[in-house]
Amino acid sequence: MGSNPRPASAGPALPDDVSAADAAARVRDALEGVFDAVGATGADIESLLSAVLNEGRRPESGDLASLRPGLHDRLAGYDLVSGIGFVAAPGLLDDVPAWLEWWQKAADGSVQPLLLDLDPERSAYSDYTHWDWFTLPRDTGQRAVAGPYVDYLCSDEYSLTLSAPVTVGGRFMGVAAADVYLRRFEAVVMPLLQRLPGPARLVNARGRVAASTDPGHLVGALTKDLTRDHDLAAVLAGPADGTARDGLRLLPCAGVPLVLAHSRTTSPA
Repeated sequence: MGSNPRPASAGPALPDDVSAADAAARVRDALEGVFDAVGATGADIESLLSAVLNEGRRPESGDLASLRPGLHDRLAGYDLVSGIGFVAAPGLLDDVPAWLEWWQKAADGSVQPLLLDLDPERSAYSDYTHWDWFTLPRDTGQRAVAGPYVDYLCSDEYSLTLSAPVTVGGRFMGVAAADVYLRRFEAVVMPLLQRLPGPARLVNARGRVAASTDPGHLVGALTKDLTRDHDLAAVLAGPADGTARDGLRLLPCAGVPLVLAHSRTTSPA
């Protein structure tokens, strides 16, 4: 179970100036480490659920305990990962209507489970199916970057969540996911954006700003200019050199669902 951890970092020292293409590639490299952890978790889940279904029974929450050694290893082995686990599709498990097998790093460095009350009679968190980190992988079949947002569910920290669908026999089972505190993500990517000759921002597939040096587009905001005038899905699926329009260049962070929007002119506040 598990994989060889590959910590995500900013890499070698940066030159005084980097190109937009270099910046997009370095962002991709940093988050690919997190997606490695998500992918390894997803592979473990698919193997476990396949084995249970082959026994002729439905999985239960207790079956997911076998995922824990791998989850603990990934929390220890990936620098950017602050929480990781599996979020089950409602109705998947036989003994509970909903479940998060989720583990996270505490302030003292220990690994602790997330304990949530998911009783729909009492809990505001019982329906997690409206969150982008769940709906995007479920609806598109692709991995996703959700946020940044204040993660009231897990940590009360401003965070990004990286997630990917888990399927068995073509059936959607839930998502494998990992949290990244925004402050740690910014420590990696802001030095890159600050070396570009003009304002820049990283946005997710929904157009929400994940990092920015542009005073007109703050972190966490939805960028209406991009979602109105550009097809971000097409940019993400398009050529590595991206597209340019009205002085704004959009580059995909190849393989990672973030777009680098870069302008050589100052954006109005």
